[in-house]
Amino acid sequence: MSTTHTKLSTVAMSASLLVAVLMLIGKFWAFYVTGSTAILSDAAESVIHIIATGLAAFSLWYAAIPADGNHPYGHGKIAYFSAGFEGALILVAGITVITLGVKGLVYGVELRQLDIGLAITAVLALVNLILGAFLIYAGKKSNQLILIANGNHVLTDMWTSGGVVVGVGLVYLTGITWLDPLMAVVVGTNILISALFLMRRAVKGLLDEADAAHTDSLLECLTKAVDQETIKGFHQLRHRATDSVMWIEVHFLLPDEMNNAEAHEKATLVENDIKALFKDYIVQITSHIEPESHDHAHPGGHDGVQAPFEG
Repeated sequence: MSTTHTKLSTVAMSASLLVAVLMLIGKFWAFYVTGSTAILSDAAESVIHIIATGLAAFSLWYAAIPADGNHPYGHGKIAYFSAGFEGALILVAGITVITLGVKGLVYGVELRQLDIGLAITAVLALVNLILGAFLIYAGKKSNQLILIANGNHVLTDMWTSGGVVVGVGLVYLTGITWLDPLMAVVVGTNILISALFLMRRAVKGLLDEADAAHTDSLLECLTKAVDQETIKGFHQLRHRATDSVMWIEVHFLLPDEMNNAEAHEKATLVENDIKALFKDYIVQITSHIEPESHDHAHPGGHDGVQAPFEG
């Protein structure tokens, strides 16, 4: 990751931590003023958010540590642990919000000074909208899943606050108090959906699930190399991405009579074409050069798991 991207990530995470503290203070103040169950549910989500933001900040620092002898592929996979844990925390927040809403529906709520609470919550929602959009922008710019996950969490918090503003606003205008806990239930359900989406993405990363778009791009590039006779064929193609780093493995088939230097030159040409496909990534390619008539050397096929991508 470039120095510019590193600075952008640092600024984004610092802003996220600062705003998380602001949200925690502001929302509990709004609840203290109003006694609103919906606002309390929003504040409860912010407690979990500040914990998740702290974890994300640590993970962003840890992921930037260079590869070493014990971690030859780097430390980037902590991004998926971070995103998964953050998703689990959001899930807990959603369940908490729904529980508070149901309790309010059953036992009723006593509300006061809703105009002040509405103003506080609306301002905080606007702040979260700006921050969430910035975090996602910074995450995509620097290929940092940690920032994207944190940005999605912030936007979830924003939608939670927005829903609370709508619900409490309706109570303020109509005097129907049960709308307050009902909105808490609606908001909590939306939080649960966001949590499951984020956890699913984390699982995909931890299991090295191949990105279909990346697969299509690689197959198109390699097939083009075959059509142009740069190589005679390819197989054993595997790939995975961890944040800003993409790892690619492939075997190139070249003419039997081609010498080693020329074969290496041909392989390098194809590798450069592959790297040009993924300019937003640090691309690490491990290629293996084989003669076109290599089947006699592998009568039982290649050892290990057979990759599905052949050409």
